[in-house]
Amino acid sequence: MATTYKINDDFYDESFSLIALHTTLEDFALAYGLNESIKAKFVRARKNFILDQNKSFPIFEWEDEYNDMFWVLIANHSTEKELIVHDDLFKDETTYKMPRLLPEYKDVDYLLKIETEKGFDINALIKKILMLPKVMAAYEISTDKLKSKNNLIF
Repeated sequence: MATTYKINDDFYDESFSLIALHTTLEDFALAYGLNESIKAKFVRARKNFILDQNKSFPIFEWEDEYNDMFWVLIANHSTEKELIVHDDLFKDETTYKMPRLLPEYKDVDYLLKIETEKGFDINALIKKILMLPKVMAAYEISTDKLKSKNNLIF
C-alpha cells in the first residue's frame, strides 16, 4: 500500500505577492528587461517547472539575499501543447489546447511571484515594470481569492 503525504496549510507559507503581466515579449526578453529596469538578476532555471503531464512552464529565478527576498518570473502558458482528439465533424483537424498555470487568469502572459516577509512597496515596482516597452499591463493579483494557489508552489 502506497503512503500518501498531504501538505498541511500551516506548512505552506503564503507570504508572497503576485503580479500579473500582459506583454508580447518572449520570456527571455522580459527577464532581460526586468533585470535592466528594476536592477534584478533573473536567471533561467535549468529545467522548466513541470506541473503535470503536458504542462511545462519556463521559469526564471532570482534570490535577493541582500533584501531577503525570492523572486520568480514564470510564464502562465505552457510551452507544450495538448492535442485534443475530436469524434465529430472535425475529427481530421488537429486542435491544440494551451494549458495555463493559473486557469482563472487565462489572459495573463507572465506571473511575477515575490516571496518576502517584510513590507514591500509593490505599487512602485508595478510603475517601473509598466515603463518597459511592450508591457501593456501589470497589476497585483490577490492571493486570498486565488483558486489554483497550489500551482504556485515551486
